[in-house]
Amino acid sequence: MHIELKRGSSTKLYVQIALTIADRIRSGLIEPGTRLPSVRKMTVDLGVSLVTVSKAYAELEAIQLITCSQGKGCYVRGTLNVDPMEDADRAKRNHANSESSTSWNWQMALVDYLPRAQLWRHFDTSPQVRYELHMSAIQPELLPTREIIDSAYRLSSDHAERMAAYGSFQGDRELRQIFAKHFAERGLRVAPEGLLITSGAQQGIDLVARTFVGPGDVVYMEAPSYTGAIDVFTSRGAKIITVPMDDEGMRIDLLTRLCDTYPPKLIYTIPTYHNPTGITMSARRRAQLLNLAQSYHCLILEDDPFADLYFRDPPPASIKSMDATGHVVYIKSFSKVLSPGCRIACAIADGSVLTRLVAAKSTADLGSPLLTQKALQSFIQNQYGAYVSRLRDELYTRLCAASEVLEEHAITGMHWSLPEGGLNLWLQLPNNLDMRELHHQSLAAGVSFLPGSACYVGEMDTPSLRICFTVTSVELLCEGLRVLCRVIDRVTPEQGGTVADRLPLI
Repeated sequence: MHIELKRGSSTKLYVQIALTIADRIRSGLIEPGTRLPSVRKMTVDLGVSLVTVSKAYAELEAIQLITCSQGKGCYVRGTLNVDPMEDADRAKRNHANSESSTSWNWQMALVDYLPRAQLWRHFDTSPQVRYELHMSAIQPELLPTREIIDSAYRLSSDHAERMAAYGSFQGDRELRQIFAKHFAERGLRVAPEGLLITSGAQQGIDLVARTFVGPGDVVYMEAPSYTGAIDVFTSRGAKIITVPMDDEGMRIDLLTRLCDTYPPKLIYTIPTYHNPTGITMSARRRAQLLNLAQSYHCLILEDDPFADLYFRDPPPASIKSMDATGHVVYIKSFSKVLSPGCRIACAIADGSVLTRLVAAKSTADLGSPLLTQKALQSFIQNQYGAYVSRLRDELYTRLCAASEVLEEHAITGMHWSLPEGGLNLWLQLPNNLDMRELHHQSLAAGVSFLPGSACYVGEMDTPSLRICFTVTSVELLCEGLRVLCRVIDRVTPEQGGTVADRLPLI
């Protein structure tokens, strides 16, 4: 396996090795039962000492990710942060593979460059999970799926010629015109020529990373942050530095001090209804962040999937709306709000930054599918405003229901705050709680959540988790939270009573 060692880093080499292997195990890139390379082979491959590799393996064994036996080697343990039924299914597959005439063991010798892939690991779940609270999404019944399907059907039936040609690399011009009007109504003025349609926000993040971030480049992001962005920047070999948050968002004072030592190439932020914490960056901090980027001549990647999902007052203006010098790349996803299956988002950038992103898009996929762009066009133009207004009311109902359950059933030591918009709740748990055991028992009880460790860079474990309060019905949401609270109570070593320990309702 490829492990990028930063030999000038303050992080010791054995810790870097252990963290990389731990990320790969937790991502499912190294399956339970897999034998790791021998200490001697790893020593040769990485150009480090036997002691360094031995200490790395000892660290992984101490946190129960691998088991080592003298003379037999080190193997990935079988009970990790996965569905308990998945291990049994994997065992059956492995048994079938071992009886097959074709052995796949040789594949472990293939070097890959995926240091982690937590987004993939935590995206799907098994049929046995009844309460799916792990995925940041909106309950399908609330989405305008029928209208979008009808629109796609009419387009494919009445305008078949549109499906017989490539669309523009930059995206359908009519849709970009509609998006430009949409943003102007929200204080962000942009011409259609300044927009790039992407296949979801994830592709937008990936295009920016592949275009502007290389090995060793410094990328700053909030701690915690969006799992998919961490995966992308890690895969580029970036030096990721995380910045703590408070109730106004990223700590710009700490960021400024860090930038003096490690000048940034890019700053990634989710300033509005942050994923996973739900925090909204204040207007003051947004202006400070833009000034910082201008002084260091770096890019800000502003990820904005949730700004339309406010519960009372609209959020502060986007950082991009204040950008007169082209330092901000703004990514707006419409997938979560309208149709995850359509994978529609757009990026706004200026000058040669936009030109280079369009070039990267053309080499990635020759342009997003024209049918899905056209299918959403009419709805966004004529129905989006009324629809999203109704949607906000529905989502706020779910947030209030989740809050009531947590107030009644949360144990002492649990902390959370209610977001002013978006889809997610971030729960801080007692420090002495075993998160791997909690995840294992929660899945066994039929409840899925996103472990907080997936939202951090280079941390073995953290007593936190994210649940999505909008992905299912109110009834299933409340039932699932009650089950989750009981599991947390059972797993926590020092049990206590319930507590309503949170910030006031907005």
